[in-house]
Amino acid sequence: MNAHDGFVPHHALVSAPSTSPARWMLVLHGIFGSGANWRTFVRRLVEAQAAGAAARPWGFILVDLRAHGMSQGPPAPHTIAAAADDLLRLGDRLGLDVRGVMGHSFGGKVALAYLDRRPEGLERGFILDADPSASSAGESGSESPGVLELLRAIPQPIASREAFLEAVQAAGLSRGIAEWLAMNVRREGDGFRIRLDLDVLNALLADYFASDLWHVLEDPPAPAGAGAEERRIHVVLGGRSASISPASRARFEALAARAPWVSVHVLPTAGHWLHVDDPEGLFEVIRSAL
Repeated sequence: MNAHDGFVPHHALVSAPSTSPARWMLVLHGIFGSGANWRTFVRRLVEAQAAGAAARPWGFILVDLRAHGMSQGPPAPHTIAAAADDLLRLGDRLGLDVRGVMGHSFGGKVALAYLDRRPEGLERGFILDADPSASSAGESGSESPGVLELLRAIPQPIASREAFLEAVQAAGLSRGIAEWLAMNVRREGDGFRIRLDLDVLNALLADYFASDLWHVLEDPPAPAGAGAEERRIHVVLGGRSASISPASRARFEALAARAPWVSVHVLPTAGHWLHVDDPEGLFEVIRSAL
């Protein structure tokens, strides 16, 4: 297969005006999300770099992962590995110098799989409240399986966007989560419909819980060649997040104590949604690391 062949996810480039980024970072959202979820956050990062006259500024590639946002209709298999392979094709298609990857939750595990496929050439990785362990959905603390079942249960077409919001809130989720999920609701013909293939998302979630990617952090490739820069991976955890098990938190801390390539940062007041719960803390961690 030619490197340009195959499914390439939808994406958007973000960089500071009148700058030409020397390197680029992929930004990967969580399940049910899209690249647009991170637009405001990364705009702030590029503005900070421009204000500081960074010598080698970063640009950011906001990706709609397969079956999310505008990346609809990807071919099977629907797995973490396939999502990472999509990113390899995207980088090849763009022809940009991709030197980093940042992923939240589901996107964090895709980021780990991508790091595994790029043994050289990546300088920075950010794993944002994502557990590398394999686990059952019930043990994970994740709300995602329940959200998936909720979306399946909502009759379509939906009378209005407000009716969708009311149905989600009636199921016990917050208005903020309802508004976020409503980004996937579009007017279509006789009403509104959810623009997601829920069967594909179910397959992606199943593989997410089944995948163990600790080896990417614990046994990374050595930098090749004289002067090659060793990659640094920054793990950022919400202090109040239920998505990271106590055993995984202990494993992260033990790894950071012995592995100079891994740093662990805990945002004490944040839950799983780091960029919503503590945007200032997350911004400072990433700005400093870049």
